[in-house]
Amino acid sequence: ERPVLQPGNFKAWGSSSNPLPHLLAPERRVSAPARPRGPRAQNRKAIVDKFGGAASGPTALFRNTKAAGAAIGGVKNMLLEWCRAMTRNYEHVDIQNFSSSWSSGMAFCALIHKFFPDAFDYAELDPTKRRHNFTLAFSTAEKMADCAQLLEVDDMVRLAVPDSKCVYTYIQELYRSLVQKGLVKTKKK
Repeated sequence: ERPVLQPGNFKAWGSSSNPLPHLLAPERRVSAPARPRGPRAQNRKAIVDKFGGAASGPTALFRNTKAAGAAIGGVKNMLLEWCRAMTRNYEHVDIQNFSSSWSSGMAFCALIHKFFPDAFDYAELDPTKRRHNFTLAFSTAEKMADCAQLLEVDDMVRLAVPDSKCVYTYIQELYRSLVQKGLVKTKKK
C-alpha cells in the first residue's frame, strides 16, 4: 500500500517543508461561471453571442494541435530532405531518419564534407570507426562552421542507435550555423 502524501509528511523526501503545495492543497470545487450580472456584462455577452459565441470561453484557449504538429513535422521532414539532398552521392550514407541513419557517423561526415570538402578526405573514412567519424565531424563543424558541439562523442559511440531528438537538434544547429556563414541560401519572406 502506498504512503499517503499529506502536508508535513515530507521527512522521507528529506524536507520538513511542503515542496508541492499546489498538489497537496485541499481539494477545491470549481463552480460553473456565474451568469453576467449588471448591464455591462449583459451587453458584452450579447455582443459575444452575436459574433459567434463565447470567444473567451475554454474552447478559445485550445490551439489546433494537429496543425501545430503538422508544422513541426513539416519542418522536420524538410530538414531530413535537405540532409538527403546534401549527402545524396556519398558512399555509406542513406538518410531515412534522425536516429539509425546517423549511427556510424558517416552521415555527419558527409554533411560536413559537402560544405567543407578540403577539411578532410571523405574517401578515407571507415563506417566501422564510429568514434573517429563522430570526432572528425563534430570538431570540423565546430571549427569551420562555428557549430556548437551539442553532442558528445562518447554518448554517440555508447548508443547503438542515436537519440533522434538529439540528432535532430544538432542538425538544426548545424543548418543554422551554415545559414549564418552564408553557405546555405534560404528563401526570403
